[in-house]
Amino acid sequence: MSMVRDSLASLEALDVVRFSQRNYGWFMTSSIMFGIEVTNVSGATMAWNVFKFCTALRGLGSIMILLVLGIVGVTYYSVVLTNYGPALFDGGFDSLTAAVILFLFHCFLLMLLWSYFSVVLTDPGGVPPNWRPAVDEERGEADALNGSEFDGLQPDTSNQRIRYCRKCNQLKPPRCHHCSVCGRCVLKMDHHCVWVVNCVGAQNYKYFLLFLFYTFLETSLVTLALLPHFLAFFSDGEIPGSPGTLATTFLSFVLNLAFALSVLGFLIMHISLVAANTTTIEAYEKKTTPKWRYDLGRRKNFEQVFGTDKRYWLIPSYSDEDLRRIPALQGLEYPSKPDSDPQEL
Repeated sequence: MSMVRDSLASLEALDVVRFSQRNYGWFMTSSIMFGIEVTNVSGATMAWNVFKFCTALRGLGSIMILLVLGIVGVTYYSVVLTNYGPALFDGGFDSLTAAVILFLFHCFLLMLLWSYFSVVLTDPGGVPPNWRPAVDEERGEADALNGSEFDGLQPDTSNQRIRYCRKCNQLKPPRCHHCSVCGRCVLKMDHHCVWVVNCVGAQNYKYFLLFLFYTFLETSLVTLALLPHFLAFFSDGEIPGSPGTLATTFLSFVLNLAFALSVLGFLIMHISLVAANTTTIEAYEKKTTPKWRYDLGRRKNFEQVFGTDKRYWLIPSYSDEDLRRIPALQGLEYPSKPDSDPQEL
């Protein structure tokens, strides 16, 4: 019996060794591609890259869109159906106040949803097949390859470097970055936003900014409109309404106040980025660079995002003339300062 037990123990130990050997390569690969350092049983330090699992964000998909629509629905029920809709029939100043609030509420809501679905449904911009730069405009990234390494391209005599994406196996236009969630290179990528289930890039950045702008206006209006009803919860008097409507009003006020404050900070940050003609990624990359070659002044920087036609500044669309005259709106070409250093990122 002891020999049998020893044999079984040996087989179990062998299975453990085989399992460890079989999975060690995966563990090492996962560890190297994560941003967290861990130590294995032998004491060796390994890194673990959380972005390895960025593709899990794709699974959110329609869930985030439904969540946004759910918040809009709760807010609409609270403002229109519960509080200010019935107030239209009260007469006097209350009716006038309700009419003004409902008019602004629906205007902001319409623009918010228009901007939101424009961001969701608009491609941020991808690299065209077989794209080749006419002139190398940027210094390459740390792992960029020299122009002489590409077939059909002349060696770069100015000692500049052509940007190349090793994941997509293609050249990268200026200001283009690879998105680990979308699995492709995005033109003038700012960030991947889970709320819009899309990347924010050259061709939908304006729509994203308008979404932030109208979200702030809408949530601020709702917060102010529901503030008297919210304060009534802490008064000694009796509050009219069913428990369900009261709970919805309370929830709507808290949600809209939270979104108004958070979106305000985000909006201020992006206004500063537009004023400097940069993106969130570029702001991080050039944090030690005193000058930015694409900063052409606040007005021209603004026009590269919103266009020159003032009629289109506040709607998620562009005039045909702007799309024809401003290459930056397409995401492939960007004017720069004539005296800028071509090596500067």
